[in-house]
Amino acid sequence: MASSLVNEKEKQLEEKHLIHTFGRYGVEFVKGKGAHLYDIEGNEYLDFLSGIAVCSLGHCNEKVVHALQEQVGKLMHVSNYYYIEGRGEAAGKFNNLLNFGSDNPKTWKVFFTNSGAESNECALKIARYLANRKHGNDGAHTKVVVLKKSFHGRTFETLAATAQDRFHVGLNPMSPVFIEVDANDEEQLKDTFCDWGDNISAMIAEPIQGESGVHPLTTSYMQLIRQLTKDNDALMILDEVQTGLYRSGCPYAFQLCDVVPDVVTMAKGIGDGFPCGVCAATGEAAEVLQPGDHGTTFGGGPLAMAAINATLDELERLDTLSNVALVGAYMRNKLECIEEIVEVRGKGLMLGAQLKPGIDAHDVVENALLREKLVINATGDDTLRFLPPLVITKGDVDEFIVRLERAIKASV
Repeated sequence: MASSLVNEKEKQLEEKHLIHTFGRYGVEFVKGKGAHLYDIEGNEYLDFLSGIAVCSLGHCNEKVVHALQEQVGKLMHVSNYYYIEGRGEAAGKFNNLLNFGSDNPKTWKVFFTNSGAESNECALKIARYLANRKHGNDGAHTKVVVLKKSFHGRTFETLAATAQDRFHVGLNPMSPVFIEVDANDEEQLKDTFCDWGDNISAMIAEPIQGESGVHPLTTSYMQLIRQLTKDNDALMILDEVQTGLYRSGCPYAFQLCDVVPDVVTMAKGIGDGFPCGVCAATGEAAEVLQPGDHGTTFGGGPLAMAAINATLDELERLDTLSNVALVGAYMRNKLECIEEIVEVRGKGLMLGAQLKPGIDAHDVVENALLREKLVINATGDDTLRFLPPLVITKGDVDEFIVRLERAIKASV
């Protein structure tokens, strides 16, 4: 890798003082604007990863930057013992987005977190509390159904819910409450609820499995989850950490499938780069947590609220919903024309590309970064994942395709 693209002093300090949990590429980014990043040499990169679906408005959106700068000068932290400016407003906006297109709107209540993993932890706690309070705290009704190849976070409970053995190596035994099933296998799901129904407190699923290669759940499977959880007095929890906030072509991916879950988790793009998350619940799931049952030091703080409110307002003002539909379809069509790609999966601007056998996706990512100044990532040996800012244009996609094709051919 080209070491000139990294500050050598910074590299040495990281090598000496950081725990090595990441295999980093040899580039150090120091500036960003819109869909572009800049390294220490001033090279410009086209960013089609957006911090793993985080920078939904692109880098350094002016409205978000201004909101954060203004808030930093007013108040950075006081704790959740007190009311915080903008928090109720943000919660109300999520309520409206979660009811998007609904003829029967519900009341959604939220708990603010700092990350997707924390949002999923909160959701699983809601399911556990609710099951135990209904059944006398016997612990026998707390099983949770999860999908194989899922990803829900890196805390112990969310990692146990992540049904991929490679994430469990060295950490076993994992929590025994999770029952694994294959995504989109309707008969297996019916059998699972038939066998375990009385013991199941919830099912948690990503509407589109991102980390395993961008695999959407079918509409009929999503509707079956809703039916079976409802019939068995269990919660339907949807992990929309990566799919939420317009990424999939609706405010939330579940809205593409005509279902309404009990709990929705989110993070990533809701703050355009500022770390924040949300666990939203409706019905009895929204009422189970009482003072002292759960908490957070930083979640829902003044800076997070400033970032969230500014981001949500900008996403609406820029008509992101229309842009994702238009540019997402355009991008999919362009990807399908690349000879070395055999399948394109996903929704909106959350797309994955399956490469022909013999082409290493990790080589493509490295060639794209170092040769073509294109930021993408691989979710396996043969799958590329694309998560560009939701404000990209067709012109951005045209340039992306040119660079991607060259990176793929250099890897053959």
